Amino acid sequence: MVVEHERFRNEVVNNFIDSKGCLKAIPSQLKKKLIIFEHIVKKLNVDEIYSEKDINEHIKKFHIDFCTIRREFIVNGFMSRNNGIYKLNPKDTWKRWEDL
Repeated sequence: MVVEHERFRNEVVNNFIDSKGCLKAIPSQLKKKLIIFEHIVKKLNVDEIYSEKDINEHIKKFHIDFCTIRREFIVNGFMSRNNGIYKLNPKDTWKRWEDL
């Protein structure tokens, strides 16, 4: 099962991320979206706090629609926001694509 999950994750990342590391399109299927969001947030540090500008700049490295992706980070439990300050949540609180 773990090998199948890894294979699926790699396939989704390869299909949606181009050779320069940019997101070609935001997936419409939730399972695939969550995989892509994991890919984008994995370079953020759980012990750091980020301004909205910091998060926007990070997301812009991957896709121009930083507002949608930033909102999705909050909705799907990847990050929390309080007074314009963003913090990466522990991975065990993220919505899991494997459960869908």
